[in-house]
Amino acid sequence: MNISQLETLIMISKTMSFRKAGELLNLTQPAVSAQIKSLEDEFKTILIDRNQPVTLTDRGAVFLEHAERILEVVEELRQRLYDLNETPQGHIALGTTTSIAIQILPRVLSYFQDQFPLIKTSIQSMASSMIYQQVENGLIDVGIGYLIERNPNLSTSVLYYDFFELVVSPTHPLASQPHATIEALREIPLILLSPDTVGRKFVDDVFKKHQIVPHVVIELSSSEEVKRMVEINLGAAIISRLSVTSELRTGTLKLIHIPELEVSHPVGVIYKSGRYLNSAMQQFLSDLKGMPETNFTSSE
Repeated sequence: MNISQLETLIMISKTMSFRKAGELLNLTQPAVSAQIKSLEDEFKTILIDRNQPVTLTDRGAVFLEHAERILEVVEELRQRLYDLNETPQGHIALGTTTSIAIQILPRVLSYFQDQFPLIKTSIQSMASSMIYQQVENGLIDVGIGYLIERNPNLSTSVLYYDFFELVVSPTHPLASQPHATIEALREIPLILLSPDTVGRKFVDDVFKKHQIVPHVVIELSSSEEVKRMVEINLGAAIISRLSVTSELRTGTLKLIHIPELEVSHPVGVIYKSGRYLNSAMQQFLSDLKGMPETNFTSSE
């Protein structure tokens, strides 16, 4: 048995054709047939039903599962050996929330890519709860989000702390008050994040604790959408303090401090425990964890 035979079997399972598999692998159809026949002879079983369309037998399906795992191990071996002598390089799939992507990632990734131009990153925007699922399922390599749960399959590290605050338009009735009580939230129209977000779950807990039934006029999936609605005075909102840094500086939003909202929320990096970290991942995580909190919370 050799790697080429396993790759051929996997390609046949995908294309359901000896001819198409051969074309994609740059092999002749007789060569494809010979590789599969050699595997079947070695393991004394029939792996493929050659009737049209070509399909795997039950034993072929079991063989395929192990073949895929073997190739994953081989690829990891190649990467480990390559990493021993080469400059960090590779691709990192990063998942984070929209507000974090806008607030901190431009300067973090700009620094990182200046230092390590051979490491490429792609970014997917999603809710913090989804980040955990995507990392655990291997769909993204690294997540940056609110650390909202403990999962034995995941490793986390705090990067900085965020807070949620009440923000209003400069023309809102509360805009002249730098402070307010929780009771102020009973009557005013509110624009809130959607129920599946960390910010909304925190706000709902506060409402429940103080027996407040909020007057919710709009629900939106991202802080960016919420801010735009608040700026035109369609309601007040409770969102991440860091996400409104620019608007507070330019004066398009006003922050109203409410003591009951003063709860810190850790934001951190999330990655799968026990997985092999190639040189790109090792360098990215090392630099990210080593950055001071001001790199993330600075308004510049």
